Amino acid sequence: MKIKILSLLVLSFFLINSTRAADLNKGTDTLHAVALKPFGRTVLNAAKKLELISSAAHFGFKFSGDSCVIFAGVPDAWAHNYLQYEIDGVYQKRIRIDGKNPAPVIIKAAGKGEHTIWLYKATEAHTGAIVIGDIVAEKLKAIAVAKAPLIEFIGNSITCGAAADDSEYPCGTGDYQDQHNAYMAYGPRVARKLGANFLMSSVSGIGIYRTWNANGPSMPEVYENVNFQVKNKQQWDFKTYHPAIVSIALGTNDFSTGDGKSVRSPFDNEVFVKHYVKFIQLIKSKYPKAQIAILSSPMVKGAQQKVFEQLLLEIKKQVDAFYPKDKEVKTFFFKPMDPHGCTSHPSVADHLILANELYPFYQAMLK
Repeated sequence: MKIKILSLLVLSFFLINSTRAADLNKGTDTLHAVALKPFGRTVLNAAKKLELISSAAHFGFKFSGDSCVIFAGVPDAWAHNYLQYEIDGVYQKRIRIDGKNPAPVIIKAAGKGEHTIWLYKATEAHTGAIVIGDIVAEKLKAIAVAKAPLIEFIGNSITCGAAADDSEYPCGTGDYQDQHNAYMAYGPRVARKLGANFLMSSVSGIGIYRTWNANGPSMPEVYENVNFQVKNKQQWDFKTYHPAIVSIALGTNDFSTGDGKSVRSPFDNEVFVKHYVKFIQLIKSKYPKAQIAILSSPMVKGAQQKVFEQLLLEIKKQVDAFYPKDKEVKTFFFKPMDPHGCTSHPSVADHLILANELYPFYQAMLK
């Protein structure tokens, strides 16, 4: 019964939006979801609405005038999610999309004339999709991302930009997604600095063979599923994008000591290496021409840091031996960091430090 109610609520929301769009369309244009040119893991659903799934999945459009209206919602009437946007190349803020009180998003520009908007999903796939319907404004035109080398960032909550932004909800308040800021995570930031495109494939708490407090599901188990959910068997089409670099930052959660409640076996070096090598082989089967980069973690320190780095070198050695004709695997070791975000995560400011550390590494790879 609850599922039926949810479906009716979501359907009603977009039917109402369609009516509003028609009303607003007097003297303006309407850009439908099917005409958008999104980047990231997205799905065009049966209702011809665009579902933004992965962290920082984004789309752009141009309009004229001093404002535009975007109809966006979430599938669960009892949930909320976040978009964030930049206008004319300048980042603005996050926008809360509330299932209980759906309302069109109105973005105002500084003045009349032509403006460019890029909208991003601020949260990760496990937070749920953000559903985009119509966009209403004057002289609307969907735009695509510029052609540029692509970096796919695979990782955990650090890569997601989770717990990074406490500007609206102080640490310890609100829900987990209330401090997400994918736009300001290290991946998108270093990609923008490089003039590269980015694709985010990240899940909070996940590891290469276990999660932060359980034995799974791990990233290799969910990577091929469109929304990184083990129960959702809808597969992602890996022919959609062709990364120049696939950057993997997994291991923080494998090294975790757990939550103190669940039984936690000691970290297993051999299992970690075995699963990591197999995961890289999976990625190579999807992207034969991509360079592989494997990253340590700024959160893993001391004796664990040394073990982590040694294991990454062993993984590199094994993969290079399997693929002698391919470009060698590159390794990057973060400097240890004392994070300033929530729950021992990097803050927005910390992510800038990580992005600056990584810049010359990726720059050299792209050359």
